[in-house]
Amino acid sequence: MKTQKVYLAPSILSADLLHLKEQVEVVSENGADFIHVDVMDGHFVPNLTFGPNMVAALKRITTLPLDVHLMIENPDLSIESYARAGADIITVHQEACTHLHRSLQLIRKQGVKAGVSVNPATSLSTLENVMGEIDLMLIMTVNPGFGGQKFIEQGLDKIARARKMIVESGHDILLEVDGGINTVTAPKAVQNGANVLVAGNAVFGKTDIGAAINEIRSQVEKVL
Repeated sequence: MKTQKVYLAPSILSADLLHLKEQVEVVSENGADFIHVDVMDGHFVPNLTFGPNMVAALKRITTLPLDVHLMIENPDLSIESYARAGADIITVHQEACTHLHRSLQLIRKQGVKAGVSVNPATSLSTLENVMGEIDLMLIMTVNPGFGGQKFIEQGLDKIARARKMIVESGHDILLEVDGGINTVTAPKAVQNGANVLVAGNAVFGKTDIGAAINEIRSQVEKVL
């Protein structure tokens, strides 16, 4: 399914943290729509990354919305901290939430848009009863934990089914895809209904970051 507006969300997981301000400025100048912040705790996923201080630091250097993806255990304990730090969207994992509906309500209570993510092996049926509580649905097309992984092709059918689910719900929900997004997989994801693309290594892993984000946008526009 084709979509009219596609948002690009470069992930700082792949950025050079010693030059983060400059790199964020480059993607901003070249049409990025969000900055994606992958928060990992070393428990829910086998990696340890950023905390609320990073979100607060980003808030000082960019006006782009901060798309904060919590890949952590017990996310309810951290939601308020990330909201106070300046997150504009907070996404929790269905697999990490004992009471998903409550977690999403907690996010919205902070005045922040609420997202929910599902891992490659998690059924979309687990989200049927929370469609009215979410602003963003995130489909993982890699197993979360590390950047630079290969896109799982079976995820394309899942993206298409997620788009159908959103349309049938009647709610205005962004459909985000994260994992292995590059110039080849980005248009495929969009053709199947995605309208937010998270790209890490395909942007920040390139020598010319501006050219990289523009090339992804160019390939996506061919299928719109």
